[in-house]
Amino acid sequence: MARSRTVLITGATGAIGSALAREYAAPGTRLVLHGRRREVLAPLADACRARGARIELCDIDLTDDRQLGDWLDELAERQLPDVVIANAGQNTHVGAAGELEPWPETSDLLAINLRTPLAMAHRLAPPMVRRGSGQLVFISSLAAWHGLPLTPAYSASKAGLKAYGEGLRGHLAPHGVGVSVVMPGYVRSAMCDAMPGPKPWLWSPERAARAIRRGVTRNRARIAFPLLLHHGCWWLAVLPAAVSQRLLRLLGFGRGQP
Repeated sequence: MARSRTVLITGATGAIGSALAREYAAPGTRLVLHGRRREVLAPLADACRARGARIELCDIDLTDDRQLGDWLDELAERQLPDVVIANAGQNTHVGAAGELEPWPETSDLLAINLRTPLAMAHRLAPPMVRRGSGQLVFISSLAAWHGLPLTPAYSASKAGLKAYGEGLRGHLAPHGVGVSVVMPGYVRSAMCDAMPGPKPWLWSPERAARAIRRGVTRNRARIAFPLLLHHGCWWLAVLPAAVSQRLLRLLGFGRGQP
């Protein structure tokens, strides 16, 4: 009997994570779904089972090094995942009159958005190298191209993850392990709704999940969408900073919250 493919998705109770779970759910696939909200995770698991996938659920604290390490080591020993999608994340934003993001929220954000994906790679990349195959997928953001004045900490976490994924790809490629950095624009979700500022070219989670899966299947280094917003954000990184910051203000991304 052929070995089933294992896909690990963190943040599976979020909009993109749950859409990815449904996108990958199929006979012959074992889905390992992580999420902190069991009331959302359970019906998602049922929906994926209905599509023929085998399901394994987890709700550990991903920012706890011991819990995360023990969980990933045990998974790798039983059946090392073929695709690992580090999708769990959160956001915070500045206030009015020059108020920065609350530090406790910023610290938590950096832990889950940046530190956790790096910790996952440290646990799972070495056994993937020994096996000679595997795919690590990091969910960054188009905000990684240029920090947004409304969400500087979020932008910083996604820029760090982008740089790490790009560097890791070059390091692991000779050993048969792929790394893809996903840079979504605005995707309809509770987190997106809570973000201040305009939200041009808003995508559905299902559309985003299809684009991500296509890119991962092709082992693309960068999976960025939508195209026009990606080009615009890329130009923000290329233009002189003063010009980019002026453009952001003109487009409505530079004002604090009332």
